[in-house]
Amino acid sequence: MVDAAVIPRKKSPRAPTLPLDEAVDRVMKAYDRERLHPAPTDVVAQNLGYKGASSGSALSALASLRYYGLLERPKDGYLAVTKEVEAFKFAPDEALKRSFLLNFLRRPALFSELLEKYSTGLPSDANLKYDLIQRGFLPASASEVVLVFRRSVEFTSYFDGAESDTQIKDDSSFPGQAPQVEAPLAAAPQESMPETRPASASPSANSSQAPELTQEGEHDRIPVRLPGGRRAWLVIPTPFFAADRQRLKAQIDLLLTQDEEDEH
Repeated sequence: MVDAAVIPRKKSPRAPTLPLDEAVDRVMKAYDRERLHPAPTDVVAQNLGYKGASSGSALSALASLRYYGLLERPKDGYLAVTKEVEAFKFAPDEALKRSFLLNFLRRPALFSELLEKYSTGLPSDANLKYDLIQRGFLPASASEVVLVFRRSVEFTSYFDGAESDTQIKDDSSFPGQAPQVEAPLAAAPQESMPETRPASASPSANSSQAPELTQEGEHDRIPVRLPGGRRAWLVIPTPFFAADRQRLKAQIDLLLTQDEEDEH
């Protein structure tokens, strides 16, 4: 007979546990105290209203803010409010603020996939729950995620107005070119995917090495140098749109968050 104690507990896929409105409210408290300066994880958790980062609720909240792109991890043991949060805070009009909120909403990979699937409007809660269970969520977790997702969608008024108009704002203002907010927005080149460039742009490139960029039909293969002499490749389609960039970054952020949580 198999001992139940040794059977690993099944986990649901990663998803925010805080609705976007609550996540934004909490991250603003952290911004008011730290601005964009990195701070120890415990300090950031305290800024959000928790005693520290050791509790499950605090870890869950911190992960949710990272899923939305409101917090980032500049180095091990530290978190910082992202530049997009500052740009959102000082956006000069409501239309621009909403464009930032829509991008925060689409940042979690799961939410992005659901919004793409239900592009004309959300189905019933029962339908959404069934969809999440098919994706690997436990029933109880699926019910919670449905509530968080629907409240976040309603908070941003996602389905109000033409989505094409919103996308135009997305492409031009996120991570941002908002007027009167020059410093925080101009300093965020790391949020964009690297543009195609010749191999000579790399200081270590020479005639004996493979080219830094190769083209395969309608795709570019861009190398990413890793520790230990290893290398990963990004295969980028042509054309490559801003929405594509945000989707790719969301997936990478999700993988990094999973790695961090698995360490605890």
